[in-house]
Amino acid sequence: MLHKACLMKIDHASKRALPCILLIIGCLSGLNSQAQQAMASNTDESKVPPYTLPDVLQMPNGKKVTSSKDWENVQRPFIYYLYEEIQFGRYPTKKINIRYRLLETDENALEGKATRKQVRIYLHPADTTVYTDVLLYIPNAVKGPVPVFVGYNFSGNHTISTDKNIILGNRWVFARTRGAVNNRAIEASRGADTASWQINTILAKGFAVATAYCGDLEPDTTTGWMTGIRSTLKDVLKIQPTEWTAMGAWAWGLSRIVDYLQKDKSIDDRKVALIGHSRLGKAALWAGASDTRFALIVSNESGEGGATLSRRWYGETVQIINSKFPHWFTAKYKTYGDNVNALPVDGHMLLSLMAPRPLYVASAVEDTWSDPKGEFLSAREASKVYALFGKKGIDTDSMPALNQPVGQTVRYHIRAGRHAVTLYDWEQYLQFASEQFK
Repeated sequence: MLHKACLMKIDHASKRALPCILLIIGCLSGLNSQAQQAMASNTDESKVPPYTLPDVLQMPNGKKVTSSKDWENVQRPFIYYLYEEIQFGRYPTKKINIRYRLLETDENALEGKATRKQVRIYLHPADTTVYTDVLLYIPNAVKGPVPVFVGYNFSGNHTISTDKNIILGNRWVFARTRGAVNNRAIEASRGADTASWQINTILAKGFAVATAYCGDLEPDTTTGWMTGIRSTLKDVLKIQPTEWTAMGAWAWGLSRIVDYLQKDKSIDDRKVALIGHSRLGKAALWAGASDTRFALIVSNESGEGGATLSRRWYGETVQIINSKFPHWFTAKYKTYGDNVNALPVDGHMLLSLMAPRPLYVASAVEDTWSDPKGEFLSAREASKVYALFGKKGIDTDSMPALNQPVGQTVRYHIRAGRHAVTLYDWEQYLQFASEQFK
């Protein structure tokens, strides 16, 4: 029997009830479950042990959420706080003065298809070395403010297009990046990732695209925080580096892009779609959870710590991801590596924080590391929250066939191929956004 004191209403100011509530949820989620073999990776569906997911609709007082009001006022704040405490760290809420500088613009870019803007967002009120550069393409064929897809790139703005006018970044990049020398980009790296950014297709559908390099906010290394915004902005944001994570830094930076887009009259700031792939898909989900100005969210193969279910022993595990990338998540998240069934949260709860905004989750059949079935089941489970708002998500229990999207306000597809963002993916996302934005 649960102790009555543990069923008190959460005081979000003092959070005194949280430790007891976490204990209860951990115990409940562990019932009828088998321990996951944390460090071993499994890709055999027949070996996935039974598991029990935390009920996304069960409030801290034990009662069920029955209305959108219950969700918005009680359950969503509770789940969001769990993610701050357990996985992503505290999200900075202090408002700071952001400055913008238009570095370059061309109204006849990409053979006249687009207007190109390159904007520097200064993130520190006094230090001009703390900034992120945003590359923005706006379709010329559309009159008036246009919807926009926002997302990070992995190695610099110059990698998403062969456009030679894109400013070549001078920040640290992965050594494996095509054209990188001594972890710095050179001319040969231009257009290294055009396949992931189907610019012409996006523009032809009437959408703008805005991107920035995630490394502008924090280099993706274990020591990246030393030169990233967790260090350079700690006094400005009134938050210490250990209070949040690389994922948090990247998520916070995505919101600063929206700050700029709200000032750009060529953009319809009511129709900002957020997209993230792989590790940047995890960051996009946290940004979407933290900032409701993102009107539509796309998770492309975000996997463990993102859209998939940690309790499913398939592909990457909590312990594996934390051992390889300790800077991504909190120290507390690491403590669940050998006991994921005690986690008070799971992927479906992160996805539920997007509700009632449109959500698209996608997988690739060869990307077993991200656990496609886990991503599908997570999206299906999150659909219960969308139902509170009268929105239809995914109502089928069976994985769809390849290249056969399912669902409405929550949609899912699994496509042929490997871990990537492809033309097929973009075609689905653009169609989805066109439907949702009308």
